[in-house]
Amino acid sequence: KGYSIGNIDATICAENPKLNPHIQKMQEVLSTILNIELDCISIKATTSEKMGFVGREEGVTAYAVALIQKH
Repeated sequence: KGYSIGNIDATICAENPKLNPHIQKMQEVLSTILNIELDCISIKATTSEKMGFVGREEGVTAYAVALIQKH
């Protein structure tokens, strides 16, 4: 339909496992799959400071925003 991905910004909230050591690889995999430049993908990891279901390690949350551009 004439659209392409401009950039992606994602945040993952989890107490465990620690995701920071894996962020570079996650960006590389997404870059390859989506056929976009590595620097167009931002992935951040955070915790919920032991609050809620994420803090009790019962689950994780993830938020992502993608900018799409029409050609």
